[in-house]
Amino acid sequence: MANSINGLQVPDFSAPTTSGRIFKLSEHKGKHIVLYFYPKDSTPGCTDESIQFNSLRKDFAGKNCEIYGVSRDSLASHEKFKSKYDFEFELISDTDEKVCEMFDVLKMKNMYGKQVRGIERSTFLIGPDGTIKKEWRKVSVKDHAKDVLDSI
Repeated sequence: MANSINGLQVPDFSAPTTSGRIFKLSEHKGKHIVLYFYPKDSTPGCTDESIQFNSLRKDFAGKNCEIYGVSRDSLASHEKFKSKYDFEFELISDTDEKVCEMFDVLKMKNMYGKQVRGIERSTFLIGPDGTIKKEWRKVSVKDHAKDVLDSI
């Protein structure tokens, strides 16, 4: 699923989440799903973005929408991050990068003068029918969660 993927059906997938659960897309038919991909737990931009989504969680729920954060961090790292900021949604651990690859969010980036492969901050709104309703690439964190909410 590369480039503009609006309207495309998302293949069913599963991945481990915090709270000892497994996310399986097919179990969420009939609901909107926000998958927001972020580079790393407990970094400033990622923390701010996650706090924004958490603060609007009830508004998303009111629109029949669940939120899931996705990064390549381990479940242990995710559990610490979630606990520290009291996130009321689950974080998906994608250590094998399968979900990241499915959504084409792994990009070459410059970090301290070196080329590294990392997650490009991106968000996807999956509709109740399992298709991509909207995508955001190269996300700027400021007001992003509100923009996603307003698009539902």
